[in-house]
Amino acid sequence: MSKESKVIIYPVGNGDSSQILLSDRRRLLFDFCHRTEAESADDARIDLKSVLLEDLKADNRDSMDVFAITHADDDHIAGSTEFFHLEHAEKYQGDGRVKIKTLWVPAALILEKAENGSMSSEAKIWRQEARYRLREGKGIQVFSKPSKLKEWLEKAGLSLESRKDLITDAGTLAKGFTLANDGVEFFCHSPFIVNSEQEELRNDSSLIFQVRFQFGASELDYFAFGDTDYTNLEAIVEKSKRHGNADRLQWDLLNIPHHCSYKALNSEKGARITEPTALVQEFLKAGRRDSYLVSSSDPISETSEGEAQKQPPHVQAKRAYVRSLQKIEGRRFVVTMEEPNKRKPEPLIFVFTENGLSLKSSEKTASAKVSTIRPARAG
Repeated sequence: MSKESKVIIYPVGNGDSSQILLSDRRRLLFDFCHRTEAESADDARIDLKSVLLEDLKADNRDSMDVFAITHADDDHIAGSTEFFHLEHAEKYQGDGRVKIKTLWVPAALILEKAENGSMSSEAKIWRQEARYRLREGKGIQVFSKPSKLKEWLEKAGLSLESRKDLITDAGTLAKGFTLANDGVEFFCHSPFIVNSEQEELRNDSSLIFQVRFQFGASELDYFAFGDTDYTNLEAIVEKSKRHGNADRLQWDLLNIPHHCSYKALNSEKGARITEPTALVQEFLKAGRRDSYLVSSSDPISETSEGEAQKQPPHVQAKRAYVRSLQKIEGRRFVVTMEEPNKRKPEPLIFVFTENGLSLKSSEKTASAKVSTIRPARAG
């Protein structure tokens, strides 16, 4: 049987939670958005807590190899401090809580000040956990090293040098995974140091990775986004080209930023369609043939009311993404809360193998593939 890795994107409404299952059974969870209302049969959103616990139990596991918090907004961490075992305080331990072998966080989470009033109670708890693990020197990877992180470490009686193995810069690979040994690598595009220095740029200092899977001579790329706007995406394109990393813009699967917000494409929404800026359009053109775009969001309305709504998802942005996908001969634009239907959406399961990329509607219907697999490209 050939090796395969999976990316599972969960229908949590306007929020984010996705899991990468590697061929060696390691699990990486990106964000966690569990609303208590979703535990009701009347709510279309998935009961994320129950699904993940059942999944881990079936695999005879009690831990995630990695839990990555792209940024600490509520729709990316809701319910997480009740789900996970946290090292810094006993009250967050026991009772079947799921352990985290390595916590991935942007430096901004450690440095953010609660005094500005924008931190939720759960964000404060995760800040405590991240700080504790960094002080202890284990079980954490911090992305970006702004000068304020150096100052924070020194106030804690530590040095940046003593924690350098726990810190990863934008433009480099996350530690712990290599193509040669693991068949996967995580290229960190964001956060940039300049954004991590700011106290109120939580979205622009969020984690963004190009995840590259390798099967023999073939490579497939998945872009995992936190929330960001078009200016940060423009900087990613510009810096990647300037540093000779244009191949790091390629993608076969793209979890588009910020729940299909037009602000990831341009400052202007547009009446009918959002026109991406030139650099954002360049990024969208880096998608390969047969690629997928995913909007982790509520259903997208094609009505005049949908065009007028202020909060994402924005139908104008959807139209731009669909148009760009057609230009590169991509496969599908998929909305998490619409698949296979709006009444009862199911997790999107993307399977990466040496034969290419395919989409399954759920594990229960894994034999029914939505699209025919086509050959993978050579790396």
